[in-house]
Amino acid sequence: MKVGAKRVVVAMSGGVDSSVAAALLKEKGFEVIGITLKLVPDLKEGLRYGDCCSAEAVLDAKKVAFKLGIPHYTINLTKEFSKFVIGDFLKEYAAGRTPNPCIKCNFHIKFGTLLKKAIALKADFLATGHYARVSYNKTAKRYQLKKGLDPKKDQAYALYSLTQQQLKKTLFPLGRLKKEEVRALAVKYSLAVAEKAESMEICFVPNNDYAGYLKKNFSLNSEKGNIVDAGGKILGTHSGIINYTIGQRKGLGIAAKEPLYVTAIDKKNNIIVAGKKEEVTGRRLYAKEINFVGVKKISGKIKVTAKIRYRSIPVNATARPYKKGLIVEFEKPQWAITPGQAVVLYKGAGVIGGGLIVEKLREIKNDS
Repeated sequence: MKVGAKRVVVAMSGGVDSSVAAALLKEKGFEVIGITLKLVPDLKEGLRYGDCCSAEAVLDAKKVAFKLGIPHYTINLTKEFSKFVIGDFLKEYAAGRTPNPCIKCNFHIKFGTLLKKAIALKADFLATGHYARVSYNKTAKRYQLKKGLDPKKDQAYALYSLTQQQLKKTLFPLGRLKKEEVRALAVKYSLAVAEKAESMEICFVPNNDYAGYLKKNFSLNSEKGNIVDAGGKILGTHSGIINYTIGQRKGLGIAAKEPLYVTAIDKKNNIIVAGKKEEVTGRRLYAKEINFVGVKKISGKIKVTAKIRYRSIPVNATARPYKKGLIVEFEKPQWAITPGQAVVLYKGAGVIGGGLIVEKLREIKNDS
């Protein structure tokens, strides 16, 4: 971590990670400014957001800032969050895809709008509590995004969309730490959030009921339709495509000799396709909206490791350009390749790049 910078804005969510990030930077001699983002409207009694979007999060961040003796501000970005994150979430589910809102939030909100505000405050860097690392490769003349050293907490996957300009202004103080070390530091610094639990939910969806959230707030079409097999045979009826995702087993309501899973979602025809476990897996996918990090571009097939969801382990694969995106082929079949999720490519600890999954490719085609 470069310690020559005099001023850094820390995105403080009120959790233990961002709180320790702020403490570490202050200890290293930075002039630290804490900023907490208000991203969603206040809720009625009885409903609760995930921790980083709750009213309690703002109070916890203020307490930590006071303890550390640093200035703290709350910035209202509800309009921006609604447009870039919630709006995308709505659009993707309405199209039968399953989005990852954290990726959009990182790009547009934390390292987009907040970074601009940090620069307006004459800050040299924006820092967050993500478990990832940034370095500069003089040979490639590019900033590199790398996995955090704690494999259980690594968050580079959700940061693949960051640009070179964003990475240039970013610090990840926790990149070389493990979670237990971070909690120990929180105790050392006497931070009130030292034992605060982590939120694993979609932060802006009250009580984690995303289908109910979409129906109530956006009147998404939850029209019933058919559940069919790969051959088109009707197996049953679904309750609306927004209630399903690829790989889902529960809630199909179909009597069968062996378990059935959602293998595809056909928005155009309002159909859910179900099949056996082996029909959920796949080895090839097409992704678009590619952002390259470790390289400027790739011109042919390259060997990589790749993963298609945040909590999975990267596995051997190849990637090559196709149309305006990439075809990624895995060495072994992967579970539930899901349109709307991200595929991220790695070389060792470094992120090559990533993109949004468009579709699972079912067979080898002449697509060179």
